[in-house]
Amino acid sequence: MRRGCPPYGGRGEGPTIGPAAPRLLPSLVSQKSQELPRGSSAVSPLQEHDIETPYGLLHVVIRGSPKGNRPAILTYHDVGLNHKLCFNTFFNFEDMQEITKHFVVCHVDAPGQQVGASQFPQGYQFPSMEQLAAMLPSVVQHFGFKYVIGIGVGAGAYVLAKFALIFPDLVEGLVLMNIDPNGKGWIDWAATKLSGLTSTLPDTVLSHLFSQEELVSNTELVQSYRQQISNVVNQANLQLFWNMYNSRRDLDISRPGTVPNAKTLRCPVMLVVGDNAPAEDGVVECNSKLDPTTTTFLKMADSGGLPQVTQPGKLTEAFKYFLQGMGYIAYLKDRRLSGGAVPSASMTRLARSRTASLTSANSVDGSRPQACTHSESSEGLGQVNHTMEVSC
Repeated sequence: MRRGCPPYGGRGEGPTIGPAAPRLLPSLVSQKSQELPRGSSAVSPLQEHDIETPYGLLHVVIRGSPKGNRPAILTYHDVGLNHKLCFNTFFNFEDMQEITKHFVVCHVDAPGQQVGASQFPQGYQFPSMEQLAAMLPSVVQHFGFKYVIGIGVGAGAYVLAKFALIFPDLVEGLVLMNIDPNGKGWIDWAATKLSGLTSTLPDTVLSHLFSQEELVSNTELVQSYRQQISNVVNQANLQLFWNMYNSRRDLDISRPGTVPNAKTLRCPVMLVVGDNAPAEDGVVECNSKLDPTTTTFLKMADSGGLPQVTQPGKLTEAFKYFLQGMGYIAYLKDRRLSGGAVPSASMTRLARSRTASLTSANSVDGSRPQACTHSESSEGLGQVNHTMEVSC
């Protein structure tokens, strides 16, 4: 049975599918046991699966088990990375674990990008970005998820946005970091080709992940990722993914009311970008094309191309409020509290409007940080008619 009250108003029917900043260290991807923080009993063991899809196998890692009618959290990494390199720091952050232990988490690796992946045979045709999105319903169906909350970065954000456009009823919400909704034109294509002739593949990918300022000043982090990209990800497979991402088409979305029959994302969306990220312009443009009543735009200060790595605490806080805005109210342990009883962690699915849900966050966690608030005047108690832009 379809859920009775979607969070921000109804969504149309779509195709039906059945049942201090931590630094990335090489050890993060060497052993599964190292994904589990010391002393943590709340983190569920990981389960690896290879899922058959219409366009080949997908490597998927599951943490936890489905929790009633709650959606699964489904992640998709950026090009040059895999789920470990992209999301380990974020999902191993203590406060994030307080959230994720109430959801099943599904990490998807793009074809051939997982640790230890075999090299594709010569002549293999890597799936297009549209086909990568069309592979995801097989994952949803395999595990019996009713719907998902997607978290994507870069290329993964594009894939999840495409997935939500094609299968809107499978997507409850999206967190899109560093998304670029634009396709590559001939000038971009030529620049990419020239870069490939003058730079190694890892260096080319690094210029996609990090800004020039980061490449110059953030030596330790950049060197760590250069090592990981060179040694962990199969280079031939990575080249295929990189080529396909740079051949992508426009996401083809428009803000409702700007063009006839505008197509846009119907679910709640949180856009995230660092204030020093190479993807900033693309994210700003994506924000201009989304429904302002269901979109939050988070620009993170002192954060570059990988906010989930350099600012996991701020991103966790924003994600918590995003969930609360959708009606998932989290009674979470707050390490800032000096004493007194703290309600045990639990999640309750509530049918609330966006504004009411955001306001209710105050009653759960006290006053929201001033840097992450928006106008809550009397007019704000009605329908939200503009994108909620916050800066952390």
